[in-house]
Amino acid sequence: MEILLQIETENYSKVREILFKDDLVSRASLIFKDSKAFDKEGYFCYISGTEDQCKKALEITKDLAKEIKDKKEIINKIKEEENRAQEGLGGILG
Repeated sequence: MEILLQIETENYSKVREILFKDDLVSRASLIFKDSKAFDKEGYFCYISGTEDQCKKALEITKDLAKEIKDKKEIINKIKEEENRAQEGLGGILG
């Protein structure tokens, strides 16, 4: 399951801390991105994990972040950036 959260700048540190401290959610794939690259304010958090992990992430951040429903384009760009970063690292280490 995949979800995308939009986080206001003032809540970024708190959301990061909450997600990484939760035993269940922290085992999911969590990717934080500055949303300026997408002409938005604040930050995005892309979460890929089990249904339970994603539901818990939504539950514990409900007052600090909002779920983006129209997320496909943004998630694809985030995945693309991550793949390019991994390929670059492979070129350095490979």
